[in-house]
Amino acid sequence: MTVRVRLAPSPTGTLHLGTARTALFNWLFAKKEGGTFLLRIEDTDIERSKEEFKKNIFDGLQWLGINWDESPTIQSERINEHKQIIKTLIEKGFAYKCYASEDELDEMRETQKRNGLAPRYDNRHRNLTPQKESEFINAGREPVIRFKISDQKLISWNDLIRGEMTWSGKDLGGDMVIARRAPADSIGDPLYNLVVVADDSAMQISHVIRGEDHLANTAKQILLYEALDLNIPVFAHTPLILNSEGKKLSKRDGVTSISEFKKMGYTSEAMANYMTLLGWSVPEGVNERFNISDITEIFSFKKVNKASAKFDWDKLNWLNSQVIHEMSAEALLKKLDPLFKENNWSLPNQEWGTNLVNLIGPSMVLINDGVDQAKPFFEEPELSHDGKDQLEIKESKMILNFILKKLENLDAEIFTKDQALDLINQATKNCKVKKGLVMKSLRAALFGTLKGPDLIQSWVLLSRFSKDRSRIRRFI
Repeated sequence: MTVRVRLAPSPTGTLHLGTARTALFNWLFAKKEGGTFLLRIEDTDIERSKEEFKKNIFDGLQWLGINWDESPTIQSERINEHKQIIKTLIEKGFAYKCYASEDELDEMRETQKRNGLAPRYDNRHRNLTPQKESEFINAGREPVIRFKISDQKLISWNDLIRGEMTWSGKDLGGDMVIARRAPADSIGDPLYNLVVVADDSAMQISHVIRGEDHLANTAKQILLYEALDLNIPVFAHTPLILNSEGKKLSKRDGVTSISEFKKMGYTSEAMANYMTLLGWSVPEGVNERFNISDITEIFSFKKVNKASAKFDWDKLNWLNSQVIHEMSAEALLKKLDPLFKENNWSLPNQEWGTNLVNLIGPSMVLINDGVDQAKPFFEEPELSHDGKDQLEIKESKMILNFILKKLENLDAEIFTKDQALDLINQATKNCKVKKGLVMKSLRAALFGTLKGPDLIQSWVLLSRFSKDRSRIRRFI
């Protein structure tokens, strides 16, 4: 079998974490099997579909390293084919026009609710007489098109993740609407289950890989495949992604779209790595830190869990920190430099920038951390409580005064680590204080706090702007 899989997002919102994970599993499976990964934009919801969301989806997939192998299919361009298929179903007796009004349907559901029954269409218009149908048409009623579902029908398939699956027709909510309301002499806009079957068949999709929330849809779609005498694809239903409370991940949990994760400072490598782990168990002997291109040969649905995956921020942050720590200083600076420029920060030279990222890189978890950690090297920091307390120690002013006088005799452009260490030792000896007091006082004056990266390396970097002099001068 030639493997052809697809991602079919709707451009009614940004690329969601769950959709991106589905894309990853499809892409990995296609690469493993030497198959084709396709993209279909399901834009039949005209009011909510927006070009900006389509672009967000394209950009997000490409950022993650997921590229499609053929030009995207645009679902709305195939509406005539969809309507022709609906006509065929009506002609063959598999579908019919239902004239039940919204008020009637609401009353039906209320009665079912009062009687403790699950809401479902009662198929009341499945066998309308020509006379009754004429009455509805003359009354100006506009019908939907429904596909017949037998309560006695059993629908089975072998799911690549969940094994043998069986659904009963009686659990599918009655005859299914496949087209919206429209005048009786026309066909309204085709709906999801119908167009998915039509498009997957037209695109020759061999495997449909999607979330477990589509299980009921799969049962309905198999009935449509059978009615249309089309080849039924192989199905695989991936586990849902849950939040820390065990509920389905949603916008209420904060960040859920790929563009938001990118904006926060997560790397594409870490995001792709982590999303693959959301439901897929790494084979024994394989490290959890990987690039997705490295695991195409070992990816298998046998290792995809049936149980829902719980989103773990700590795990994602750890993976992101690993990616950052693996980067060369040049690569990390390339990611940080645009962020520096957004803040109107200019590097004295490339070597200085490389030294800066070498200094702050080991403590970074997010790319954006580099902005926060670099800020004191570009802008005069505010004095924190611990820095203020340190500088109020009576010996601090004496220490800083000594260091400043020595600095004025040194060239800031060639100030070295050895000179910095020598100055600290001189201050310790001449001021007759402990070395720790000298270093704390100096750090507080230079960076406003007692916390931060290596003092000596930081001081040398700061001196290239001659800002060490001006910052010390504030406190003497």
